[in-house]
Amino acid sequence: MNEPAPTIDDIRAAAQRIAGSVERTPFMRSRTLSEIVGAEIWIKFENLQFTASFKERGAANRLLTLAPSQARRGLIAMSAGNHAQAVAYHAQRLGLPATIVMPKGTPFVKVARTRHHQARVLIEGETLADAASFARRLGEREELVFVHPYDDPAIIAGQATVALEMLADAPDLDCIVAPVGGGGLAAGVSIVAAATRPNPEVIGAEVETYAAAAQMLAGQPVSVGGATIAEGIAVRDIGVLPLSILRANRIDVMTVPESLIEKAVILLIEIEKTVAEGAGAAGLAALLSEPGRFRGRKVGLILSGGNIDTRMLTNILMRGLVRDGRLIQLTVEIADKPGALAQLAESVAQFGGNIVEVQHQRLFGAMSVNVAEVDLLIEAQDETHGAAIVAGLESGGARVRRREVARRRG
Repeated sequence: MNEPAPTIDDIRAAAQRIAGSVERTPFMRSRTLSEIVGAEIWIKFENLQFTASFKERGAANRLLTLAPSQARRGLIAMSAGNHAQAVAYHAQRLGLPATIVMPKGTPFVKVARTRHHQARVLIEGETLADAASFARRLGEREELVFVHPYDDPAIIAGQATVALEMLADAPDLDCIVAPVGGGGLAAGVSIVAAATRPNPEVIGAEVETYAAAAQMLAGQPVSVGGATIAEGIAVRDIGVLPLSILRANRIDVMTVPESLIEKAVILLIEIEKTVAEGAGAAGLAALLSEPGRFRGRKVGLILSGGNIDTRMLTNILMRGLVRDGRLIQLTVEIADKPGALAQLAESVAQFGGNIVEVQHQRLFGAMSVNVAEVDLLIEAQDETHGAAIVAGLESGGARVRRREVARRRG
C-alpha cells in the first residue's frame, strides 16, 4: 500500500460526497452509563445506519469515487459481515454488480443480509485473511475492482466522517473511543482529532484474543486466534495504511476480555434499549475495563455495529442472568414419594423463587433408591436473593448443591 493517508480535507470532501447516501446518526449522552463509568459518556449510534454499521460511510465514499470504467467492471470485497453488507447495499443502490467473499463461520444473519442486496456471495476460507487471498485471485481473474474494508484511503476517509459529526455536535470531547479490527475507523478518527482544537484523545479497543493492532504498535509479534463474539474485529492482518496512521498519531489501543464485551452488549440493551454486536460494543467494554482512565472526562463512544445473530444474542443475555445471580441452578435431594416434588416447588415459591426448568431424576446420581434428585433452574431477583433461596431450602432440611458459575475477569 503506497497510497498516502487521507487528509482532513479529503475527509470533509467525503462527508459532502456521501451526504444523503448514509444516515447522520444520533449522538446522545447516556446518563446511566455516565454514572456507571464516572465519566460523561456520549454514544454515536452507528448501529442505526441502514445496514447497521459505520462501514456504510467508507463503502459509499469508495464507490462514489470509482471511475466509470471501474464501475462497469464490477466490484469484489472480502468481509466477515458489515463491510460486505455496506458494499452490497451501496452497489445495489448505484446499479453496480458486486461479489462478496466471506470466511467460513460468518454469522448466518450477515450472510443472508448481504445476499438480500443482490450480491454474489461466496463462502471461502477459514479466516478473513484466507477470504482476502481468494477474493484477490478471483478479482484478478475476472477483472473486478477490489474494495478493501480498511486498507484504502477512500474507505478511511469515509469512515472518518463519523468523527466530523461527533465533534460538530460536541466540540469539547476529551476523547473518542473506537473499536479496532483492521484499523481504518480509528485511523480516520485520529486524523480528524489531530486537525481539531483542542485535540481529543483517540483510543482504540480490541478484544484481547485478537489484539493484533496493540501488539504491532508495541513492536510485539502477532499472536491471535480463538472463538469470539466480536468476529467483526477478529482480524490478524491490520491494514498497512491504518497502522501507519495509528503510529504517526500515537494512538493507544486497549484490549478487553470477552466477558466485558458480553456485559457491554447487555448494558446497551438494558440501558440504551439498543442492540450492538460484539465488535460494536468493544468501545463500551474498554470503558468498563478501566473506568479510572476515563473518570471525569467527556467521552465519545462509537457504537459501531448492530448485526448480531439472534441465537448468539439470546445466549449472551442468558449468560448475563447467570453471572448476575438472577438464574441459579440447584440439585436438591427429595424423598421418592408422592407429593415430595410439589412440596419442593411450594418451598421455592415461598422464598420468592421462580422455577424456570425442572428435571426429576430417580435412576442416576441419587445415593439411595428412596431418594430422587431434582435439578432446578430458578429465577431470582439478584445474587443475594438466590443465596436466600438456597439458605431457606436448607433450613427446611433439604440437601442442596448449587452449580457455581465460572467467574472470568471483568
